Amino acid sequence: MTPGAASPVVIAGAGGLGRETAAALRAVAAVGGGLELHGFLDDAATRWGTTIDGVPVLGSFDLVHDLPSEVRVVLATGSTRDLASRLRVSGRLALPPERYVSVVHPGAALADSCTLGPGCVVLAGVVATASVRIGAHVVLMPQVVLTHDNVVDDGATFAAGVRLAGTVHVGAGAYLGAGALVREQVKIGAGALVGMGAVVLTDVPAGETWVGNPARHLRTHPSNGEALP
Repeated sequence: MTPGAASPVVIAGAGGLGRETAAALRAVAAVGGGLELHGFLDDAATRWGTTIDGVPVLGSFDLVHDLPSEVRVVLATGSTRDLASRLRVSGRLALPPERYVSVVHPGAALADSCTLGPGCVVLAGVVATASVRIGAHVVLMPQVVLTHDNVVDDGATFAAGVRLAGTVHVGAGAYLGAGALVREQVKIGAGALVGMGAVVLTDVPAGETWVGNPARHLRTHPSNGEALP
């Protein structure tokens, strides 16, 4: 790659999150952020050879192994029905960490004392205040607020408007629904699902779904979080 040239990036996942990630990548490129959108990868064969929002769908996720090593990757899969999808895809692809790139919208504000793992998606309006530790392949949708000393493990997903008080720990592959609020020093277990608008005042065990205000146990997932990589 030519010195000083923007790094090409492919987005694994051409659904809604992938399109949001593409928009964030364009915003990064517009301010000279050193990244350039190359295309989507998607396992749905019906999408191959099409364009979505003007971006070509190049092939399946496994095509990444045929692309030049300078092409960086970000995973943009996942839903409330498949909490661990990015962890599973990263395990399947078995890429070294340096192949992944984190896409941080220029409208996000992450303090210098915060750390961000590889392959994250951080959309507009996200704020991380002080000494927040964010793992790999974490997705932070618009207007998420992470406050001092939060720890977010790999593959967690935060829908729009989630707010964490200080010293909250969110486990691997957990999903926090839009507008959820979490009290200080609470732990959200691996693979847990917190519903939209929930107000979480106590620890949420791994693999459980909690909803309401105050949040309460609704059901336990069959795997109880044990299927997470």
